[in-house]
Amino acid sequence: MLINHNEILETVNMLRQEKLDIRTVTLSLNLRDCQDSRPAKLQRNIYSKITNTAKNLIAVVDELESKYGVPIINKRIAVSPISAIAEGCKGKDLRSIAITLDEAADKVGVDFLGGYSALVQKGFTSGDVSLIDSIPDALSVTERVCSSVNVASTKAGINMDAVKKMGGVIKETAEMTRDQDGVGCAKLVVFCNAPEDNPFMAGAYHGIGEAEAAVNIGISGPGVIRSAIENSPGLDFTSLSEIIKKTSFKITRVGELIGREAAKRLGVTMGIIDLSLAPTPTAGDSVALILEKMGLEYCGCHGTTAALALLNEAVKKGGLFATSSTGGLSGSFIPVSEDLGMVKAIKAGALSIDKLEAMTSVCSVGLDMIAVPGDTTAETISAIIADEMSIGMINDKTTATRLIPVPGKKVGEVANFGGLLGGAPIIKLSDHSSKDFIDRGGRIPAPIRSLTN
Repeated sequence: MLINHNEILETVNMLRQEKLDIRTVTLSLNLRDCQDSRPAKLQRNIYSKITNTAKNLIAVVDELESKYGVPIINKRIAVSPISAIAEGCKGKDLRSIAITLDEAADKVGVDFLGGYSALVQKGFTSGDVSLIDSIPDALSVTERVCSSVNVASTKAGINMDAVKKMGGVIKETAEMTRDQDGVGCAKLVVFCNAPEDNPFMAGAYHGIGEAEAAVNIGISGPGVIRSAIENSPGLDFTSLSEIIKKTSFKITRVGELIGREAAKRLGVTMGIIDLSLAPTPTAGDSVALILEKMGLEYCGCHGTTAALALLNEAVKKGGLFATSSTGGLSGSFIPVSEDLGMVKAIKAGALSIDKLEAMTSVCSVGLDMIAVPGDTTAETISAIIADEMSIGMINDKTTATRLIPVPGKKVGEVANFGGLLGGAPIIKLSDHSSKDFIDRGGRIPAPIRSLTN
C-alpha cells in the first residue's frame, strides 16, 4: 500500500492534542538456532542473539519518534517460547535463563521482553512442565521478563490440568512478589487461542510460523476516538460507527508508516499492525470513557457490552482499510488497573467481575489486570480462568486472564503496581467454591465448530 507521508503528518498534527501514540514497537525474534544441551552455552547463545539483533532497536525507534512527532510509548522484544528452546533444562537452569533474558533486555534498553512461555492447550512436554513450575521464581527475580501460557484453543479444547496448575502458579507468583502487591502476576497471562504475532505484553512471543525476525506494531489512541465521539453529538449508532471507523483508519495509517520504516531500518520483516485500543492510567486515555461518551452513566451499566461490541468492530473495520498486515489481538483492551475509567466504575459499584466477563465476549483480550483478594483460593482462580477460556474456545477468538491476587488485601482496598500498570481496587468474587469442579482435571473437548478440515 502506498502511503502519502504528508497525509500522515497532517493526521498527526490534527490529533496531537488527543493523545495519539504508538503504544509499542515490538521486535520479534527466533531463538531456535540458540538451542544447546549445555545450559551455560544456551544462555550465551540467547544473550548474543538478542543483543546483536536488537542493538539498534531503541535508536531507530527514537529517530522515528522524533522524525514524525508521534510518541512511541514502549519498545519491546518477543522471543520464541522458552519451554521449547530450553526443553532439557530444569530448576536452576531455567531461573538462569530468565535472568539472561532480563539482562539482554536491559542491555538493549527495552521495556519488556516476552516469550517465557509454554503452549499446552493439548498436553504437556517435560519442558513445558519445567517452565510452568519455574514461572513464580522467574518473575520474582526479573524486572522485564513476561510470561504466558496457552491452555486452550478452539481446535484442542481446554487443558483443565493446565488450568488447575496455573491457579497455583498465580498464587505462588503473587506471594513471591507480595512486597509489590503481587506485581509478578501483572507479567503473567493465561491464554486461549494465543496469537503468534502479538506485540502487546505480557502475552507476546515469537510464533513458530513467524519469520526470523519481524517488527510488530501496537497502535492505540483511546483519547482520539473519545474526542471524535465528543465532537459528534446526537448521532445514531450507524453514524457513530462511521466516525469511529474513519478515525481508526487515520490512527492505523500512522502505525503502518512507523512499522514499515522501522522494519526497513532494522533490516527485518515488517510483521503486523495490531488494531487495538490500549488504555493507560493517564487521564482521558480510557476505553471506559469512550463507552460512557456513547451515553452510559458508568462503564458496567446495562448496555456496556453492546457499546463495546460497536467500538471493537468499528475500530477493526476502519483499521483494515489502512493496512494489509493486521494481526495480533486487534480489539479494544479492558485492563482494569490501566484504565482510570474502569477503576472509577468499580469504585462506583457499576462494574463487576461478571460484567467484565460478559464484555470479554466481544473484545480483546479478556479479564485483564484485575486485582482480587489475596485470600482467593487457587481453585477459584483456576475456575475464573476456565470460564474465560470457554468464551474463547466456543467463539473461536483470543481470550486471556491476567489476575492478581494481592497478598494481604481485601475487597475495597487498592493495589498499586506503578507506571503503565497503574493500580486498581480489589474486586469482589463469588463466595462459593469451585474446588470439586477444578479437581476433576482432564480436558474439556473442543467444540463441534473445530471440525473445519
